[in-house]
Amino acid sequence: MTDAPVIRVLVVEDDPVAADAHVMYVGRVPGFVAVGKAHTGAEARRFLDRTPVDLLLLDLHLPDVHGLQFARSLRAAGHHADVIAVTSARDLAVVREGVSLGVVQYVLKPFTFATLRDRLVRYAEFHAAAGEASGQDEVDRALATLRAPSPAALPKGLSAPTLERVTGALRNAPGGLTAAGVAEAVGISRITARRYLEHLVEAGRAARSPQYGQVGRPELVYRWVPQGR
Repeated sequence: MTDAPVIRVLVVEDDPVAADAHVMYVGRVPGFVAVGKAHTGAEARRFLDRTPVDLLLLDLHLPDVHGLQFARSLRAAGHHADVIAVTSARDLAVVREGVSLGVVQYVLKPFTFATLRDRLVRYAEFHAAAGEASGQDEVDRALATLRAPSPAALPKGLSAPTLERVTGALRNAPGGLTAAGVAEAVGISRITARRYLEHLVEAGRAARSPQYGQVGRPELVYRWVPQGR
């Protein structure tokens, strides 16, 4: 069995401090590597002309060009890297325009590592999909990997930010986690962690199985279930 290919990311951000933070964030997500950073559109274009890149983490407000204009010029020049747009703008017209230019995700500033990690992991699942879909359902599942859970679908008492953190902890634990493990990783109580984990199980995004120790009752271990499996 061969390892999945590493996804190469170029960080394009005019703020040097933010750019360094984004490079660090990308490096903390398994399966991704930040191959470089650029502070202007011109600098990013020069980098792309000499270095293969799979994904751009692209700030839309660059000093020399708007991010969407830059993405459009890349498509015209034959560059096919996908784009995760980083922006403080909340204009849905910009979002709609970005879809046609290869923008697969938007991350609103300011954001945490957990937020970016979730978007990157979802992108990795989408990026890994290969072969011919068997039907509409499989196409829908592939596209659904890019979408975050809808807060409106959460049961009373559960919040989207905490669900995101629980989801991130579970995704980054291939061997699975107990409720106590999730509680420690996220900084919530074990009882609260179990509520979020059971919600993920009911939604088909996690599976649980007993783990037998030497003494006492077995603990439940929760594992992330990728879309399309």
